[in-house]
Amino acid sequence: MRYWFPYPLLSLALLVLWLLINQSLSPGHILLGTALGILFAWIMVNLQPDKTHLRKVGRIAVLAGHVAIDVLRSNLAVMSVILRSGRRPVNSGFVTIDISLREENALALLACILTATPGTAWLEFDRQTGVLLIHVLDLENGARWSDLIKRRYEAPLKEIFE
Repeated sequence: MRYWFPYPLLSLALLVLWLLINQSLSPGHILLGTALGILFAWIMVNLQPDKTHLRKVGRIAVLAGHVAIDVLRSNLAVMSVILRSGRRPVNSGFVTIDISLREENALALLACILTATPGTAWLEFDRQTGVLLIHVLDLENGARWSDLIKRRYEAPLKEIFE
């Protein structure tokens, strides 16, 4: 059974997503969504992702709350930068941050968080040195950004994944 359904939750999630996108519960969409879910699960087996073992699952909710609050704050900050751009020039810049995360899934999640937060973009990560380069739309203090990312994102991700 494991051969036909190597990642059953992934297959089920893809089926549900397919049905939601198409807004239909017709037998054809259910059959096609099931076939796509199983096919993509087989493709996932060939990619051979690392198995992740979550350590402190309770921290996920705290991290999600921090991300939601920071996304809201960043939206407001970007809006204010846009509205005041005629009066004051935008002070964008680059920040380098020493990251001690090494778990690939934790790094991928940190990249998603930083890229999804308006006003910041993940640019580069050097695995040998552990240096992350991000771009910030309204940069006033690079050390504050470094501290924020290390304290609010890196620390919980280390607790969850490492």
